[in-house]
This record gives sequence, C-alpha cells and structure tokens, in this order.
Amino acid sequence: MGRVNDYYITCVRLTGRRAVVVGGGPVGFEKAEKLLACGARVTLISPAAVPGLESLAAEGSIEWIKRAYETGDLDGAFIVIASTESTEINTRVFADADARNLLCNVVDVPELCSFIVPAITRQGPLAIAISTAGASPALAKRMKREIAEQFGEPYARLAELLNEVRGWAKATLPTYDERRDFFEEIVNGSPDPVALLRGGDEDGVRALITGAQRRAESAMASSR
Repeated sequence: MGRVNDYYITCVRLTGRRAVVVGGGPVGFEKAEKLLACGARVTLISPAAVPGLESLAAEGSIEWIKRAYETGDLDGAFIVIASTESTEINTRVFADADARNLLCNVVDVPELCSFIVPAITRQGPLAIAISTAGASPALAKRMKREIAEQFGEPYARLAELLNEVRGWAKATLPTYDERRDFFEEIVNGSPDPVALLRGGDEDGVRALITGAQRRAESAMASSR
C-alpha cells in the first residue's frame, strides 16, 4: 500500500465521461449511484445485478452489459471501479486499467487502486473529503460524522453567498491578489460571518460583503 503522501488529493469532473463499474452487487450499486450523481456515463459489467442496478438499467440511466468482464470493456473509459467477489477478475481489471493509464479503484484493495475514494460530507456547495489512505475506512467514517457536525449549514450558506459575488470580483478586481484579499477580508472579518449565519443574521453577512466591495472599489479608485 502506498504511503499517505503518495496520493494527490483532487476533485475530478466526470460529466459526460465513461465510467465502468465491474460487479453487480450492493457495492457496485452504491458506486454507480455516486458516479451518476456526478454526471458520468455509467456502464455496468456483470452477468447479474441487484435490483437497484436492474432498475437503473431498465430506466436507461446506465448501460448494462450482462456478461462477465472482458478486457475490451475498458475501451473509451475514463474511470473504472471493480467490486466483484473474484480476486482474479479484480486483479485483471486493475492490470487492464493500468495498461491503459485509466483511473482504477478495486474496492477495499488499496494495492489494486490508482485512486481511492475518501469519505465525503456534503452540504450544499460545500464538500469535505476525509481520507486515511485506505488504512482505516472506519476511522474516516467517524471523522466524517464529527466534521459534519462542526461544519454544517452556516458554512455552506456562506459559500453560496460568496459565490454570488465571484462574478463581480472577477470583473472588478484585476489581479489574483486583490481578489484573494477581498474574499479573505469577508471570511476572516469581524463580525464573524459564520457566527452571524448561525444566529440567523444573513443580512449581516450581506452587509459585510457590501462593505468589502465598497472598500475594494475605493482602494482601486485611489490607486489610479
């Protein structure tokens, strides 16, 4: 298994990408649902499937190739997840994916993974990923619960409010440093925007944002 710092943590856009799931059990269903939620084009490879996967195939949400895995099934894929009960098949899927430089995850077998899936807590646009590099999924799940309690709806709402002024910032503040300083002034300002949102004072946060906009515009005007 790779060291913790062997993994490059990133978020991958899967919209329109072909994702292959090998294995039609409950884990395959879970993985297919999550891939679909990210906009991937999911192909299931399995002779049989749990009812949830059968339903997804029947409604046309996924393509189901109803047979055992074959090497050519990975042609045109971007990402591959294997969750069969056969070590031989899982190993072959990883080898075939590796030969094609595809992202591949064999569930619960870190040594047969070119990527691992962290535990994720989501709230609106906010997503926090927790990884133990495959060492302990149970610990990652505990951390997910605790982080979800600490960073919840107020943080997600603040992200939404800040996103509303991204267009203004890009159009008004010409440099990265100016845009960074603008947003940091709001996020780390006084009063604390998260505390305001926890108290139900969204107008107070909007006032903070408006004040920061005015100060940024004034600074730009005085520098001309």
